[in-house]
Amino acid sequence: MADANIVTEKPINVLQLKEELDKIKKRDKDEVSLRVNKTEEYLHNFTSTKNAKKIEEDLTKLNVPRLKEQHIHKIIDILPTTARDLKLVLQEYTITVNNDNLKKIVDAVNANLDKK
Repeated sequence: MADANIVTEKPINVLQLKEELDKIKKRDKDEVSLRVNKTEEYLHNFTSTKNAKKIEEDLTKLNVPRLKEQHIHKIIDILPTTARDLKLVLQEYTITVNNDNLKKIVDAVNANLDKK
């Protein structure tokens, strides 16, 4: 396998990772590694929505101060349905979001969840 060089770093969510793995599998055909297979199995079991692009658009439109792309992708990965869950997700980062914006974010996520 050729040496890989990092050209750019860009945060992605699990659904975008799933799409990238599909591209890799098409490109490499029979030569996919065990790591690719295990990652794909994990993503198949733990990704729960196809609305990631819509959620990303809605969260970006909210224009929440200090909410960056990496935070938005983490929210898409976890899909918190309450303000308390969202606080736990954002606790990892040095970001403070007021209660009004927490409610807006949770409402945007809940509006786009797959209905069972």
